[in-house]
Amino acid sequence: ILLISPSKLMIVSPLFFLPPSLSDLQGAIEEVLPTLKQQGIRVFILREHCHVDGIESLSDKIQMESDEPLSRQLRASINIKSPAVYIYTSGTTGLPKAAVINHERVWMPAFALTFAGVRSDDIVYIYLPLYHTAGFLMGLCGAIERGSTVVLRSKFSASNFWNDCRKYNVTVIQYIGEVMRYLCNTPKRDNDKDHKVRLAIGNGIREDTWVEFLERFGNICIRECYGATEGNVGFINYGGKVGAMGREHFLYKMACKYALIRFDTEKEEPVRDSRGFCIEVPRGETGLLVAKIGKRTPFSGYAKDKQQTDKKKLRDVFEKGDMYFNSGDLLKIDDEGFIFFQDRIGDTFRWKGENVATTEVADHLLTVDFIEEANVYGVKVPGHEGRIGMAALKLKENMDFDGKAFYQHVKNYLPSYARPRFVRIQDALVVTSTFKQMKAKLAEEGFNPALIKDPLFYLEDNKGYIPMTQEIFNCIEQGRLRL
Repeated sequence: ILLISPSKLMIVSPLFFLPPSLSDLQGAIEEVLPTLKQQGIRVFILREHCHVDGIESLSDKIQMESDEPLSRQLRASINIKSPAVYIYTSGTTGLPKAAVINHERVWMPAFALTFAGVRSDDIVYIYLPLYHTAGFLMGLCGAIERGSTVVLRSKFSASNFWNDCRKYNVTVIQYIGEVMRYLCNTPKRDNDKDHKVRLAIGNGIREDTWVEFLERFGNICIRECYGATEGNVGFINYGGKVGAMGREHFLYKMACKYALIRFDTEKEEPVRDSRGFCIEVPRGETGLLVAKIGKRTPFSGYAKDKQQTDKKKLRDVFEKGDMYFNSGDLLKIDDEGFIFFQDRIGDTFRWKGENVATTEVADHLLTVDFIEEANVYGVKVPGHEGRIGMAALKLKENMDFDGKAFYQHVKNYLPSYARPRFVRIQDALVVTSTFKQMKAKLAEEGFNPALIKDPLFYLEDNKGYIPMTQEIFNCIEQGRLRL
């Protein structure tokens, strides 16, 4: 991080929620202190005193300073386009990258709370990490812009979530990724609807969870939205349609030119016509979201990473010389203009000449009574083109995997090419710090029982899911068993 950031000063904050013996990050900083000194980085810790050479106390110095406003000259060279922060992408499709966020971009996500209907008298509950866009820009900066009160929790806890909301009279909650499902998976209580929460804003809630959440926890207005840390386009579902993450508006489309274009998931590139231009998909068809890069919709890219920045730019999209931001997301727009997330381009895979959307398959698997969480991905098979489906599952407490019942379900609801051929049972599914499921590592690990200690199952043709054995794996690898 320090090699990318030009920062010359580091402030270390005590972690007040930990026991005194672990109450700050001083120990971690001391490990890298020699490197920090070499790079000329000055280190402060929010304490009254510090006796470690190379780490200076800051709290005592703050107390000694004047409470008069700082001179404007100190920020005379700063304007709305100046870099404000680096926010690292969550890393669901690779290593985290440092997105350059200027002062204008700091406030744009903050206004999402305004569009969602947050008021100055609201109490906003934030438990998301403040080093990501959702917690910091939308949550904290949005609350500052609105003048709202913030309840800040150090870490998400499904068991304490509603108790916190009742204790602090919370009226607005944030969510992301699988958080809403985690809340729905907690044991039901008589006081589930006993709270003051009126609004939930975030992204990543699935349609079935949306319905279950409202039925269980009451009439809460859910404002699902869409956006990427480094992106130049975003949506918000102001109409409230269940499952949608936004809705088109002609005024917004005039200001931000975006489109859904046809995408080849096998070649992992946009489809182009005979003239070399991309093809916009009709309504109701899935396409890759791209947004024109321009003065009003810039793309600042990633700090000191020209290669990754250029990878996100598509050139000659609809005319010679134009440039669009490649979101990496496959979306669909219905006849009413509602926008639905389908998949990440790296997650959708192709098998038997057909595209398989992992989120769609996972949604079907989650309706099985003994499954609590599902993560679907494609794995490579020797001697076969494309990838075949595999599912990592977390079972509900005190329930076992029923291979016959699971097979009957996928047979009834999924076409043959979309049925997971392999199943991996895990105690907990791996997610990022923003509760987004990780697929790349699972796909890389594959289905070899000699390497994977989790229980594995194989879908035997027309018979159901049986325990995966080394013999079955060897037959597949040697081409003696065709899939």
